[in-house]
Amino acid sequence: MIQRRVYLLHSSSILSPSMADIISLVVSHRGIQHQISVSLGSTLADLRATLEDLTTVPPSLQKLLYKNSTKGPYDSETTLREAGLKEGTKIQMVGSTLQELGGLQAKEAEERKRDRILRERALKAPVKVRSTATASTSDHLYRFHELIPLPNLPNPDSALAVLRRLANDKAIRHVMQLHKFSVGVLTELNPRERPDLLGLNTNRGEEIKLRIRTDSFDGFRVYSEVRRTLCHELAHNVFGPHDNDFKELNSQLNREVAEFERAAAEGTHRLQAGDMYEPESLENDALTSHILGGSSRSPNSFNPDSVEERRRRMLEAALNRLQKEEEELENSCGTAGPAETT
Repeated sequence: MIQRRVYLLHSSSILSPSMADIISLVVSHRGIQHQISVSLGSTLADLRATLEDLTTVPPSLQKLLYKNSTKGPYDSETTLREAGLKEGTKIQMVGSTLQELGGLQAKEAEERKRDRILRERALKAPVKVRSTATASTSDHLYRFHELIPLPNLPNPDSALAVLRRLANDKAIRHVMQLHKFSVGVLTELNPRERPDLLGLNTNRGEEIKLRIRTDSFDGFRVYSEVRRTLCHELAHNVFGPHDNDFKELNSQLNREVAEFERAAAEGTHRLQAGDMYEPESLENDALTSHILGGSSRSPNSFNPDSVEERRRRMLEAALNRLQKEEEELENSCGTAGPAETT
């Protein structure tokens, strides 16, 4: 800690002031203490000029903070006595030098210049028109950030098209925005390397692998089945083991996908030209399901005595089928459960 002693006299006093008028002040600025002996008849302008000599901070940039100061505005001709300064008063001075201020201004000017260049580049960049809607920040955050097909397998371009369809699926994007899911890489599983797996989520969304190909490599699995596996793996972004919390979230994701598509079919959600959706609601699945204990019926067949009962049985059969499929998914999931590897 550096201390410096300075004697500051009243500017109008050529002769030494009386000892009763001399007080000592301690002015701190950025960790350095300056001990000053001053006359109470000196003005604040005199004090600020002295502090400028000591710190190179101009008077206009100085801010003096001290206790028990007299309330009210001060002008440059206010005396130290009128300002409420006393023997031993400690003053904290805040302020920047012109050199520092110039450096800050230069930095701000450089940042403004960089921002202007970036804006100009953005305006000159080619615009890809796909939709009249403006993408929000969440569209860039909660999505699949990279799609990677396996290059050593046949038709990688076709595999990329499947991955792109999954990533751009309106219902999948809806649930990812809703639950703030972000996935680093969406890629495929090699059926021959892990024939027991349908999906794998690494590090809660760092990478999701899906089995999109048939066992014989001559085609791709049914899209709706792959998408259901994707919902299962997205649930692993939150929960690792296949416990009740996981099951509830997984069911919620599938329900939200179905509700989104039902709303899209009814016109609540607008789809862009070329978009595709495949209804996956339980009711639509149930209408084509075989009912245990009876015969397969057309949904248009009329039975006035059991319409509600027939509908209930259809939905029950669909729920049982989906539950069985989910159990098969759990057994074929590499993220948790029996197929988990270390």
